Amino acid sequence: MFLSKLIPLKEALDIINGFNVKISVEKISLKDTYNRVLAENIESLLDSPSFDNSAMDGYALKAEDTFGFSQSNPTYLKVVDSIGAGKASKITVKNGEAIKIATGAPIPQGANAVLMEEYTQKKENDLEVSSTVAPGENVSSRAEDFKKGDLLLKSGKKLRPQDVGIIASAGYSEITVFKKPRIGVITTGSELVMPKTPLNEAEVINSNYYTLKALVESTQAIPDITHCVDDANKVKDQIKTFLKSCDAVITTGGTAISKGDVVVDVVSELGDVLIHGVAIKPGKPFGFGMVDQTPIFMLSGYPVASMVQFDVFVRDTLLKMQQIYRKPPIIKKKASRKIASSLGRTEYIRADTDGNSAYPLKIKGSGIIRSMVESNSYIIIEENVEGIEKGEECNVLLYEALNV
Repeated sequence: MFLSKLIPLKEALDIINGFNVKISVEKISLKDTYNRVLAENIESLLDSPSFDNSAMDGYALKAEDTFGFSQSNPTYLKVVDSIGAGKASKITVKNGEAIKIATGAPIPQGANAVLMEEYTQKKENDLEVSSTVAPGENVSSRAEDFKKGDLLLKSGKKLRPQDVGIIASAGYSEITVFKKPRIGVITTGSELVMPKTPLNEAEVINSNYYTLKALVESTQAIPDITHCVDDANKVKDQIKTFLKSCDAVITTGGTAISKGDVVVDVVSELGDVLIHGVAIKPGKPFGFGMVDQTPIFMLSGYPVASMVQFDVFVRDTLLKMQQIYRKPPIIKKKASRKIASSLGRTEYIRADTDGNSAYPLKIKGSGIIRSMVESNSYIIIEENVEGIEKGEECNVLLYEALNV
């Protein structure tokens, strides 16, 4: 199916967002869960801490034995045991006794406070105490952090380091998370070769192979990437292969807004082409289709256009497959110079930012990769805006805000 009419960006995004993404889950080791998304509620399997423990190095004792004493009027206690980290004492503390204790060690029976070591002096088996402590002082109580059965994290939570820590403290060694989608990537073009020198006449290095792999990985998805020459049967066979093992397919090249483009024709033959051509610059020759309930994103062969198309059309779908939902913030900056644009299309201008200013690059062209390297953001000009004046506020999307 050939679609020749350029559709507005919003309409294209509505079409893409209208299909149901495939969601899968897997159980993995806790050590591998940073930045993954929970697919289950985490309820604690135990109390934390699981026993009353010392909050510092010192002496476990009965607080009442310190009442009324000071540096000028010390008291003396008998040291009856010593508890190191990971150890426990079988001795019950009686009046007039103390047990040396390390931070985190269990509070022995009979003791109800810990006196910091700084307020004591050891004299053989006697301990000179020159400070008063209250019952419970310097003691971390059982279940002070959370209790067995407490709901700690809900499904859908993207895990930060502190989240992984509390899951471990709750007694889990593995958890269920949303699976990273596997994405088939096909770069097309008979002229493309892998990096080498020198190049033969008419050969072009296939930079998209590496760029698309990295872009897919930036969403935490897993790329399975290959290259095809401009042969409809080979492209068709590769798409069919990826349909068996992948959650989505991305292609580059063969999407120009004209009849006879290899990729668009193949997808139309295998399924439905829902988008072919969007009113966006760069990236007008973008295509989107569905084959056997699997989304096919057809990107331009031009490196810059394919990067922009990925950020605009593909990135959010790969994140939604992992239950990651976020809207990168659009910030306001003042344009350093006048920016011309045409009504009826949305433009993504490569720019650099500094302070409150945005500096649109003068480098143009969908194949100029250096323009992406030397910029750190897009200035987005909506389709109903005819240019931006120097000093006027403009919408800016930082590249770093796109990453998860």
